[in-house]
Amino acid sequence: MKPVRLGVLLSGRGSNFLAIAESIRTGKLTGAEIAVVIANVADAGGIESAQKLGLPTIVLVSKGRKRAEHDAEVIAALKQHDVDLVILAGYMRLLSPEFVAAFPNKILNIHPALLPAFPGLDGQTQAFEYGAKIAGCTVHFVDEHLDHGTIILQRAVPVLDTDDAHTLAERILVEEHLAYSEAIGRVVSGEYTTVGRRYVRRDAAK
Repeated sequence: MKPVRLGVLLSGRGSNFLAIAESIRTGKLTGAEIAVVIANVADAGGIESAQKLGLPTIVLVSKGRKRAEHDAEVIAALKQHDVDLVILAGYMRLLSPEFVAAFPNKILNIHPALLPAFPGLDGQTQAFEYGAKIAGCTVHFVDEHLDHGTIILQRAVPVLDTDDAHTLAERILVEEHLAYSEAIGRVVSGEYTTVGRRYVRRDAAK
């Protein structure tokens, strides 16, 4: 069976991308391969890491560009590499409706909070400052709205009395690295359906 081709978009060091690449290398994530890694920031550390892994890389700088124009270039690059599933791994850019429409229900994102709570930037810090007792991360499909698409899975992380925003973020990141590969595996398997906004595993839907 042909592997599902992943197109990874990132803006920084790409720690979630590296966790996914390692899951593929070790066989924890099967049925998928990384087709291309694209960064919108010239000095994104994740691009250098991808090059060291021998993966195809592209840098398409977004600063100073119109969103529609830049998104069109990224879409073209993804399609040129026959990407089946787009993976946002610290991609600090809101996708246009045209981008989402080009890959319907084929874009995944991970957010460092338990959505729908604390969407947007620095979800971990938001949760900590709000006084939440449970934080965590969410992997979801991407739609036209910020941190809004159907949730695939979540992992909870207790907020300890000894935590600060930094230590909480570090512990959430550990769970992100596990959750993203697991969620990709679920989507790649195709063994799911959506009921309204709910993601339901097919064996559970019977």
